[in-house]
This record gives sequence, C-alpha cells and structure tokens, in this order.
Amino acid sequence: MPPSKKKKDPSFEQALDELETMVETMESGQLPLEQLISHYERGATLITHCEKVLDDARKRLELLTLKPSSDNDPAEETNPKATPAESFNDDDEIRLF
Repeated sequence: MPPSKKKKDPSFEQALDELETMVETMESGQLPLEQLISHYERGATLITHCEKVLDDARKRLELLTLKPSSDNDPAEETNPKATPAESFNDDDEIRLF
C-alpha cells in the first residue's frame, strides 16, 4: 500500500497567499542562506501546483465553452437554413401571391 500524503495540497488561493508571504520574507533580506534556499524550493513547488490548478481549470472551461448544446447542430452553424423569404428567387420582382 503506497504511503499517504502527510499534507493535503493547498487550494489555489492558499498557495498564492503562501507564495506572497514567502516572497515578502525573502525580499526582506533577513533570512539566512539555508532558509532562503528552503523558501525558494517551497516556492517552486507551490508555483508548479498553482500552474497545474490553473491548467485544469482552463481545460474545464474549454470543455464547457466548446461543447455544443443538444439543441444546436454544429452543421447548422456553418450552413444555416434559408428562411422562407430567402428561398424565393431574388430577382427584384415583387410577388403578391
């Protein structure tokens, strides 16, 4: 049986907040080198996680926006049916009947 994760992945918002806090701390210049490297590694992991979450969200949105509805036939969008008025010969003649 594979070992379970010790920590659940953070939400996108939590990861972003953690990244912002880490950047502020790193930019302060008060951390020793080892902590800077540790923060950098954690930041790289969080960025990868955020990119994956965004990519998954993008794919879900693409499926929603590209999925044709059951009412619309994709063939109709490229070849709309002619209206009754358009089906008559367009010869500038006025037709009364």
